[in-house]
Amino acid sequence: MATPDTSGPHLLLCGPHRRHTADMGEPAGYSIKTYRYLRMAMVAMVVLLGAALVIEWSKTNPHCLQTSISAYYYTPVQAIFVGALITIGVCMVVLKGNTEPEDILLNVAGVLAPGVAFVPTPSPGSCRSVPMVLGDTTANIANNMLALFIVGGPCLAVTLVFVTRARLSRADSNPMYLVGFAVVAAIFGGGILWFFVDRGGFDGHAHYAAAVVMFVCIVAVVLLNAEQFRRKQHRAEHHRAPTTKPMPANRYSAIAIAMVVVPLVMWAWRALFGWGHVVLWIEGSLITLFAIFWIIQTQELWNEGLRGDGQELPRSQATPSPLRSRSLE
Repeated sequence: MATPDTSGPHLLLCGPHRRHTADMGEPAGYSIKTYRYLRMAMVAMVVLLGAALVIEWSKTNPHCLQTSISAYYYTPVQAIFVGALITIGVCMVVLKGNTEPEDILLNVAGVLAPGVAFVPTPSPGSCRSVPMVLGDTTANIANNMLALFIVGGPCLAVTLVFVTRARLSRADSNPMYLVGFAVVAAIFGGGILWFFVDRGGFDGHAHYAAAVVMFVCIVAVVLLNAEQFRRKQHRAEHHRAPTTKPMPANRYSAIAIAMVVVPLVMWAWRALFGWGHVVLWIEGSLITLFAIFWIIQTQELWNEGLRGDGQELPRSQATPSPLRSRSLE
């Protein structure tokens, strides 16, 4: 479970976080509990979206599927599709990554998630349980994206104030915070420019652009965690007493390999034999694997906070993880 951090502000949330330390005076560790709930909320949103998709599919011909998860925007799943993506995006921005590169990747993915939700795929597909009632998609995009830009702009400005103040006061000299801010600001500014200069191109292609970059960031986060956990294993093994149990296997590596190999195999199958639903299954596989990754990471960091940062809760405040067996506590 990633904890708040005072070393720099977290993007788009209009405020800095406080690191949860061992001498924390809050009763029962309310701060870290909040972050645990945020992490579990992300998994709940994935399950919610999956349930909505299955319910919609059960009401159609078993062989009738939309060509992508995004195409279910044009079915009764729409409200949950949009709401789940926005919630997941906010959670990814709020939560602190174990390292600054991981934090930047989570921020970028979180910033792009509302774009994936607000700008639907241009192809509505043909499989749905009820006749399609298509509203004015262009008007929806214009309204919702403009609202996102209006809110996001001031949040970026406030974030810049926090970054600048931290550097001027020498409370933080890590240049990665400036890099992270610059990356998100560039994506946000580029989106605004694209929106106003080429509205037709934005409406037709922004969904794909945001979705591809978001998934790339998610895969990169898992790859980073696989390497971080390998280093943690190495350090633990070096200092492990003969009587203590070794660390568990690096499950992040298995997930990272699957997130790279599975889409490549599916895309190769499509190229060789044709497969109209390849995007649907690639999206579904990556989302499922990311949910599994998030559960495993939440279990690993339930009490210790950020991996390898030395910030571990004292036993008096530690709470057993409901995702972990008693033998591992």
